[in-house]
Amino acid sequence: MFTGIVETLGEIKQITQEGTNFHFDIQSPITNELKIDQSVSHNGVCLTVVAIQGDMYRVTAIDETMKKTNLQSWIVGKKVNLERCMPANGRFDGHIVQGHVDQTGVVENISEVDGSWVFDFSFDASIGNVTVEKGSITVNGTSLTCFNSKNGQFSVAIIPYTYEFTNFHQLKIGDMVNLEFDVIGKYIQRIIRGYES
Repeated sequence: MFTGIVETLGEIKQITQEGTNFHFDIQSPITNELKIDQSVSHNGVCLTVVAIQGDMYRVTAIDETMKKTNLQSWIVGKKVNLERCMPANGRFDGHIVQGHVDQTGVVENISEVDGSWVFDFSFDASIGNVTVEKGSITVNGTSLTCFNSKNGQFSVAIIPYTYEFTNFHQLKIGDMVNLEFDVIGKYIQRIIRGYES
């Protein structure tokens, strides 16, 4: 389990395909603290550390993960948001994040507003995911609060600290992002739909 509070950025150094699996070798300042079999959130995708060498470690993504997330657009040199699992005695500084991406979204607009940034996103609402005004959303593994919440659209405000220390400063209009919708909202929606059917 994660909280959506990004610890640091990692840089993709090598991508290797083996069958339908993709291995990503990532350089990171927290590599020396990682262990084999440890789960780490990469842009909101929970991946398992399978090898460590020096300041680099490797994770592997299966075909299903590649199809449902923005890992398909990763290239060497790209920086990704990293967060290790929350310790049992840790604080919830963000919200409950599972590291299971629900779907991807697209950056529709970026505007600078008095030293901060507003990012507008769209997503395919036909899949059934929804946002709630002032509710939680995870974008590329970052816990954020939605506003301008509409069917298939929402906005988030990014303060300078978040802009600098996550990969939001790399995002451009048209980029694909990973979205994990609020787990509590998903359960409520499932219950309501169950009663409707």
